[in-house]
Amino acid sequence: MKTYYLHDGNENKGPFDLQELKSKNITRMTPVWCSGMDDWKTAGEVEELKGILATVPPPIKPFITFPSKEKNKGSFQKILGLSRNNFFLATGALVLFIGLLVTNHLQESRKNKLEQKNNQTEKNNEQYQLQQKEIQEQKKRIAEQESLEMERAAKEQKQSLNNRISEIKNSITVNYSNLRKAKDELTDASDFQFLRTTDQRIEDIDSAQNNIAYLKNEIAALENELDLLYLKLEKIR
Repeated sequence: MKTYYLHDGNENKGPFDLQELKSKNITRMTPVWCSGMDDWKTAGEVEELKGILATVPPPIKPFITFPSKEKNKGSFQKILGLSRNNFFLATGALVLFIGLLVTNHLQESRKNKLEQKNNQTEKNNEQYQLQQKEIQEQKKRIAEQESLEMERAAKEQKQSLNNRISEIKNSITVNYSNLRKAKDELTDASDFQFLRTTDQRIEDIDSAQNNIAYLKNEIAALENELDLLYLKLEKIR
């Protein structure tokens, strides 16, 4: 008795004899093979197996029904349960409503962006004004410091000039006193005195005259310096 192998699409099964194949419910398209075959065949191609093949009913053909003209007419006239006119009106209203929503959203977004830009501009302006105010205050403080420094320097210069003027005045007073003494000495040297030779007399006169000339030059220089100091002091005031 022949034995057959079956192939279920994944692996080979068997071998099975005819009695065993009856319980496998093989169909005419089941691949089978037995000793002596060159290649696999379908069960329907083997004459010996035709008597044990399971009967498979044919597939059910779809039933095609044609609706009546009245129903077709009604189905064409209604869309989603609405008449064509109402459907198009509803669609137009929906499109208009969506368009309004989109437009409002765009306008609101543009408005928000504009407000953000304006707020940022106001912040920048406020920051710029604060910076300018701080710069002006800093300039004012620097000007006040410079003014105080100039006043202090002027005060010190004025004090220095006044001190020098006092010194010059004292020096002039002393030099005038010395000049009077020198003139007196010249007068004494010019007078005739006993026990003094002519050379001594001439030497005393020259010495007195040189001393007088020196004191006059010194007084002139001091008075010239005093005039210059008065001019500087006048400019400071």
